[in-house]
Amino acid sequence: MYQYYKGLLIREGIEGIAPELLRGLYEKIGWCGKELPQRQNEKFTEALRNSAWGFTVWNKEELVGMVRVVSDKVMVASVQDLMILPEYRRKGLGSFLISLCLQKLPCGNWSARTTPENYEFYRKCGFSMPDSQNVAMVYDGYMLAEKRGDR
Repeated sequence: MYQYYKGLLIREGIEGIAPELLRGLYEKIGWCGKELPQRQNEKFTEALRNSAWGFTVWNKEELVGMVRVVSDKVMVASVQDLMILPEYRRKGLGSFLISLCLQKLPCGNWSARTTPENYEFYRKCGFSMPDSQNVAMVYDGYMLAEKRGDR
């Protein structure tokens, strides 16, 4: 499926995205640096392949945004990555991508791991913060691997 949003092409599906493009997007938004080992491209490829859903955003040939979802496709889903280049932010694009994702599993339980500066964004998209008796527990294997130098 293809559609346009404010002149940008939204493509459903993330399979076939070159790992170099994804890595470039991660670098441009500051989620990783150029010092990442080349083997990280293999991880990007596998992460895309194993994701349930995703949408990419293109300005002509440039990848300017992406959302990736991990899900069982029946009951639960998690927004794993929502990335938009800074110059394309605050134009409704992120909210639009989240709405496309929510349409895939409208009656499911959704989560999004994010940082405090993005809490309000997710609230506006319909997400809520759980009370202190019902919080997500996480095991940060990725961060542990980074500390050990294994990433």
